[in-house]
Amino acid sequence: MADDRVLEAQKWVNATYAGVAGYSPCPETGNTGWSTMYALTNALQHELGISPLSSSFGPTTMSKVDARGGVGPGETNKNLVKIVQAACFCKGYNPGAIDGNWYLPGPGTYYSVHTAIQQMTSDMGIGAQGRLNAKTFKALLTMDAYVLVSGGNTEVRDIQRWLNGRYWQRSFATIIPTEGHYSRDVQTMLMKALQSEFGIADSSVTGNFGPATQTGLRNNQLAEGATGIFVQLLSAACVFNGPVPNSGGSTTSTVFKSTFDSALGTYLSDFQWFSLLTQNRRADYPTWCQLLVSMGDPDRPAGACDTRFTINQPLATSLVSNGYKVVGRYLDETATSTLNKEIQPGELSAIFAGGMKVFPIWQYNARLLGDFTWSEGYSHAQKAHDRMVHYGFNRGAIIYFAVDYDATDPEITSNIVPYFRGVQAGLANRGHRYRAGVYGSRNVCTRVSNETLVVSSFVSGMSWGFSGNLGFPLPYNWAFNQIKEFRYTGGGQTIDLDRVVHRTSVDPGIGASGVGGGNSSTAAAMLAHIDEVHEHARLHDGTTSTATINIRVLQFLRSPKYTKDYGGWDILLGPWDQNWIDSAAARFPNRPFTFEDPVYGESISIDHLAATANAVLLKGWGSGATANRGDFGGWGGDLATFYADWMNNESSYASGYAFCMDRMAKRGVTSSFGFSDMVEDADGFLMGRACRNGSAFKTAFRSHLTGTGASTRFKDLYSLRFGSSVTTAEGAARHMLLDTSDDGLSTVRAGIYAGILKDLNATPPTLPAYKLDPFLKGFADTIKNQAANG
Repeated sequence: MADDRVLEAQKWVNATYAGVAGYSPCPETGNTGWSTMYALTNALQHELGISPLSSSFGPTTMSKVDARGGVGPGETNKNLVKIVQAACFCKGYNPGAIDGNWYLPGPGTYYSVHTAIQQMTSDMGIGAQGRLNAKTFKALLTMDAYVLVSGGNTEVRDIQRWLNGRYWQRSFATIIPTEGHYSRDVQTMLMKALQSEFGIADSSVTGNFGPATQTGLRNNQLAEGATGIFVQLLSAACVFNGPVPNSGGSTTSTVFKSTFDSALGTYLSDFQWFSLLTQNRRADYPTWCQLLVSMGDPDRPAGACDTRFTINQPLATSLVSNGYKVVGRYLDETATSTLNKEIQPGELSAIFAGGMKVFPIWQYNARLLGDFTWSEGYSHAQKAHDRMVHYGFNRGAIIYFAVDYDATDPEITSNIVPYFRGVQAGLANRGHRYRAGVYGSRNVCTRVSNETLVVSSFVSGMSWGFSGNLGFPLPYNWAFNQIKEFRYTGGGQTIDLDRVVHRTSVDPGIGASGVGGGNSSTAAAMLAHIDEVHEHARLHDGTTSTATINIRVLQFLRSPKYTKDYGGWDILLGPWDQNWIDSAAARFPNRPFTFEDPVYGESISIDHLAATANAVLLKGWGSGATANRGDFGGWGGDLATFYADWMNNESSYASGYAFCMDRMAKRGVTSSFGFSDMVEDADGFLMGRACRNGSAFKTAFRSHLTGTGASTRFKDLYSLRFGSSVTTAEGAARHMLLDTSDDGLSTVRAGIYAGILKDLNATPPTLPAYKLDPFLKGFADTIKNQAANG
């Protein structure tokens, strides 16, 4: 939304400096941006007598500002004060007017440059400053924010302010943003702080992970009971790495502190578990490294490798003897390539005979932005599929599609994500026989995984200086992390080899059993189980009614969680046949409750899927923008629970839209409405719909999982339930949370709030539209975005 005061600033700077040689005017839109800040920087340089003008607030501008003692009270150059005032408006601080007067605090002058600058510098964490020196002036003319922004973390912001306050006057330091988001600049400042505390001279503090820094880390290993500055910097690094998955299936967080207590030890232990380090609860050297740089300690144990060179049996045997059990090899190469890097005839047999496994890599160029388009992704996926078939890889194998350069965040949006959507579409067109993984920086892997639903990540960790690796934690689904390139000699050969840390729980690699034949799966086991349950339901009293058998099968599959354990299901769907459920439970004492989705590899809970299908079968679904009990049995109940979760975290997520974008149906994010929940909601809706149309559940389930249904589940949900309309999806979500025409549904919904909400006065009807509507829009956009991936 346009801001009149920003527009005033833009008009003033353009009108004042339009005739100055080298001045770059900014768009007069009322929306601030870098073009406006560059225009104000040009203006400042002109007033300081600098020529030629530049968009960079560089050393010359810095020295000129400090040489005149900065800018503050008593400033006689009115235009310099006006530049400050215009920048304050663009920065969100109120200097009163653009009139060239500094105004000291006093009666009737509450809004002034003085108060605005004091507020900004206080927000930075450096205390209320009465004058702008070079560093604070430069900070004023950036797009950095100094207040908590939507989705920001208050703990991260506290550390940012602390880092500024402690180091801002040192020659190596710049003022970092204090908006609550971990970023490259924040990571660099943390590294500089460590170097300074190691005793490295200010002139040599660079933020690079060099030998002096590594020596400092080795000399400052920490354990429980330690106190002081290094514990503060350690805990800051832990907070910046964010909540980490733990072995219990949830996540562990910590806070900024100066004492190494048991809670910090627990965080480090879980971080070490997630990163495949020794779990000793200490900040030892490998743990420090892993907290600070994407490659971690490049000499730590690594169970995998990748190379462009052919692996024969003697070389494979040698690699295994040195701890490398899995090797990444290329499926193909472009016709113009002279590297001969693709898998060679007989090579897979040699790898397996030598005791190794393999993971397939796809890379056609992949080093320029133009290499990544939707159509290229589609074409590459089909070529990769054909090569996988040629080599005989079994169904379900993962292909790692490469992004072999430092893609920036805007480039990921414009090209990388569309490329991987093309990859998913291409694999789906071939029947989703194989699954997509991603190779790239941490940011590439995380965003591609979240936005295109690839199953696992191969992280280019050794490129620690990539912008996509600095300031980003490991992706939740990392399977391989490339940490060092070196020359390897063994088996009578010398080759270039990359050391790769291997997380076998995500992708174990492919051995001889994964090539040339079928393979059993948990999905196949679930198919067989449902067939057996269906037959037991038929024999229970000899019924031939498909409708009766479906109800029995679904009641058993959703029990006991969605019958006795969770209250309200009797109100929502009516009573269930407990005698039948007991009979089935006795018949299947070791029943499976989960299976692996054949498309995304997620663990799917059959009880939640069956509860959704049962609700749709019995109650149908809402018409368009209305919603009913059938909807509540699936996406609607999850949405109500997720709403309560948002309210409980509203202090960190003022924006409901941001909460949805960060935590709704995101792979690897612990959430009350996780990605697997969305899969179960979509599958349950589609299978329940098929049953309502007369299909047996066992038939609908098999057709969905073994046909194309699992590949198009989100698109089908969006189309069949919401008419492929964001407006309809948003309206249905609003109806689900606000409508009170169904007393039973209202009772069940209220029960969810009573059991979860911290503040029972924060139910959806109490929220104003400007607060609730973005949350509903977040749900609708999530559904739309998922549909784009099939």
